[in-house]
Amino acid sequence: MIAFARIVLRVLADLAGLVALSIRPRRSVEAENLVLRRQLALFKERGVKPRCIDAATRISLAWLSRLCDWRSCLIVVRPETVVRWHRAGWPLFWRYKSRPGRPQIPLELRQLIARMASDNPLWGEERIANEPLVKLGIRVSPRTVRKYMPKWLPGRPRGDQRWSTFLGNHAKAIIACDFFVAVTATFRSLYVFVLIHHASRQLLHINVTAHPTAAWTLQQLREAIGLTDGFRYLIHDRDSIFAKSLDESLERLGLKILKSPPRSPMANAYASHCTSCERIGMTAGNRRLSASLVPWHLVGGTSPGGS
Repeated sequence: MIAFARIVLRVLADLAGLVALSIRPRRSVEAENLVLRRQLALFKERGVKPRCIDAATRISLAWLSRLCDWRSCLIVVRPETVVRWHRAGWPLFWRYKSRPGRPQIPLELRQLIARMASDNPLWGEERIANEPLVKLGIRVSPRTVRKYMPKWLPGRPRGDQRWSTFLGNHAKAIIACDFFVAVTATFRSLYVFVLIHHASRQLLHINVTAHPTAAWTLQQLREAIGLTDGFRYLIHDRDSIFAKSLDESLERLGLKILKSPPRSPMANAYASHCTSCERIGMTAGNRRLSASLVPWHLVGGTSPGGS
């Protein structure tokens, strides 16, 4: 920060010198220019190596070069060097013009969000975002509201329910599904579909396919769920295989679809934990189950009884 302040002061000093030269008579400036040129010629004849040019001098020379025939004035540096300084300045300029992030919302709206959150501790970001839209016609994203909501102090109630709390309260009514890839001995990729019950960790359904589709996945879920009334929620990730038509068909069966956030495997930890045949067998409480998950002639392995 101190070095940047020094550069700014040096550039301002050069700017003040330019303004002072514009006030002086032209004959005086031309004479002084000739005297300085003679001194630079003697300096060049002696072959004295100049000291390293600092950042402030580079900025000043690059800026002043736009006001004169700079190629004939250069002695200490080459024209290619000044051109390189110009090119280095453009990325800095566009980096400043393309600063990341959106501008902040007005201060009055930020204060209103903080006041609403403090006066209504049971309100979540969705409710607070809807209040200005309905009553004032101001559209604010719930994520923006969450950014300006005050941090909750220990002991105060939260306006929303934690994900872990929701999973604990509704574990008996939650099922989760996921895919993982199994590579065969012939380097063929197979996709294993797993459906698990949260409360009991029981594997409800397992199947394998080489070409998973939304229709195939929907059929697996129909076979596993059937007409069971004990399940209310289904958790899956945001993979494209879980199409909108698949979710709509499952909602007709009485299930509410809960999609995990992007790149958040821990939000669907029980299903994501099943990443191998052996682990699936252990999860089901039967180590021998891993031997019968996939037909051995498909995966290229040896049967449990073979060598």
